[in-house]
Amino acid sequence: MEPIVIEGTPKTPSIRFDAKDGVFEIKGRSIPENSVEFYKPLNEWLDQYMQVPLDKTVVNIRLEYFNTSSSKCILDVFKRLEAIHRSKHDVEINWFYEEDDEDMLEAGEDYDSIIKVPFKMIEIVE
Repeated sequence: MEPIVIEGTPKTPSIRFDAKDGVFEIKGRSIPENSVEFYKPLNEWLDQYMQVPLDKTVVNIRLEYFNTSSSKCILDVFKRLEAIHRSKHDVEINWFYEEDDEDMLEAGEDYDSIIKVPFKMIEIVE
């Protein structure tokens, strides 16, 4: 599988999904004009990856901000990861948040309560 690499912009996060090492990253701001269109290639890529996932998949989420429509799309990504986890593969989500950003910590905790995948909350201390 070809990796998916998207450079970040002021409105869209940088994306790096690589099936070779099983490390996926979403980083930056997620306020695209059309969240569904932006996240669609990621979900399609994950649909393929789900067919033959690695034994361990690590997902690093380092968002500084995301809008409501992005939150639904991120949940769709997590649901695919949950399906991989249910198929007896190791999946770990690392949710990074700035030390004073209560909203991002809370958002990570909300996802953690919905998705049955091991979540690690990782505080970024400057």
